[in-house]
Amino acid sequence: MIEILISPQLAFSALVLGSLYSLIALGLNLVYGTMRLLNIAHGDLIMIGAYTTFWIFTLTGIPPFVGLPLAAGIAAAIGAILYFSIFRRQLSGIDRVERIEANSLLLFFGVSVILQNTVGMMFSGSPRAYQFLDTVYEVSGLMMTGNRLAILIFAAIVLTSVVIFLTRSQYGLSISALIQNQTAARVVGINVSRLQFVSFISGFALAGIAGALVSMTEQISPFMGFPFTIAAFVVIILGGLGNIKGGIIAGMLLGFVEIYVVVLTSANFRSMLIYGLFVGILLLRPEGLLGKTRRH
Repeated sequence: MIEILISPQLAFSALVLGSLYSLIALGLNLVYGTMRLLNIAHGDLIMIGAYTTFWIFTLTGIPPFVGLPLAAGIAAAIGAILYFSIFRRQLSGIDRVERIEANSLLLFFGVSVILQNTVGMMFSGSPRAYQFLDTVYEVSGLMMTGNRLAILIFAAIVLTSVVIFLTRSQYGLSISALIQNQTAARVVGINVSRLQFVSFISGFALAGIAGALVSMTEQISPFMGFPFTIAAFVVIILGGLGNIKGGIIAGMLLGFVEIYVVVLTSANFRSMLIYGLFVGILLLRPEGLLGKTRRH
């Protein structure tokens, strides 16, 4: 048993899953942090990115990671439509922020149903998949497929780029300030509306990128998004709502916990683990294990 727990193979699997969870949750956390909107349609945007990549590869043979910008662009376009048609007016007044937070679950539930059924009508509900970089490589006894290695590399690139952007660029620092305290951001002259729009479509774009990576190893269907939504909520609650760095760390932690628990017990315990963590954290520490009490 000890040999299994210290196995590099197991650590690699956990690292891949953790990086994917961190990326999946990043867009959801960015949207909540800047606007306090809980996007339960987040998993359906992952589904949109997955379908975009699937059809690009199937029809043209273009590698999935080359199609990442298009997957991100389509998801961002959906975000722009939703922002201007639904959320901009409701976010325009400070007095309306609390109301939109309370109503966001219902609004995004409607978006989720529309996206699922639209894709289902267009492409049917049958699961689809494609083979890409499925060759197995061995490095010092570590067995890995090319697609999982690609997921790890591209997820790491995106996560690192977002953190650098938020901590090093002037625009990113403004977004970080908005996440920390929206009222103070307004006081110092930050254009809150513009930053909210950028964060909104960026969160959607990140979901599209995550979907493109997911499609490289998973079957896709119009109804695949819900488990990813739950996983993303677990991550951002574990890391602290609106805490971008905490969410990345929490995603890695969830990946390792899930892999090792499944190995030590059974795959049947996976769903129990995810939902158990979700409920437990909400009950015991609503601000998250890595989060702080948020000022509004």
